[in-house]
Amino acid sequence: MSNHSVSNRVSYTAVMPRLWNETIEAHRHAVREAILDATWALVTEYGLTSATMSKIAEETGIGRATLYKYFPDVETILVTWHERHVIGHLKHLANVRDQAGDAGERLEAVLEAYALISHDREHHGNELAALLHRGEHVARAQQRLNDLLRDLLTEAAGTGDVRDDVAPAELASYCLHALAAAGSLPSKAAVRRLVTVTLAGLHPRI
Repeated sequence: MSNHSVSNRVSYTAVMPRLWNETIEAHRHAVREAILDATWALVTEYGLTSATMSKIAEETGIGRATLYKYFPDVETILVTWHERHVIGHLKHLANVRDQAGDAGERLEAVLEAYALISHDREHHGNELAALLHRGEHVARAQQRLNDLLRDLLTEAAGTGDVRDDVAPAELASYCLHALAAAGSLPSKAAVRRLVTVTLAGLHPRI
């Protein structure tokens, strides 16, 4: 056998485990995502009691034994779905921030994006809402959101776009509470008016 052939065989053999592991991981990720999506589709269409492990396995196209390898129960699946959902919102807000212009524009863009998320948020029944919002991921997400707004407000105060007589952390709390009202507004135009009113409270004192 030539040295060239040996070299090719060694190289191919060395790469295979990594490719195999990546393929397995991609498959597991795809199955996990399918489980989350199927569960949420069942709950939103037929209600919380419709989501049994047997039904989820059937909808996902896998066996129950396989399903239990990924999640121990329906509650864990739903909480994991919600965590993915919340992380998606945070990533969206970070992207909005990064694509805007100066400090004032970044703050306004993020506040509007957050208000629109609040406006479009699905309203769940009491039982489902209690289940989804009691996980530790909710507290972590809230902290990340507070930190994001606090940093934007600090930056905007430094450029004179935001008042500096109130701590940025307090202003962040003010913004979040004010914009929570977006969920009850009838239109996106009304949401944008709410953002304008909220921003007015942030303007520097003359």
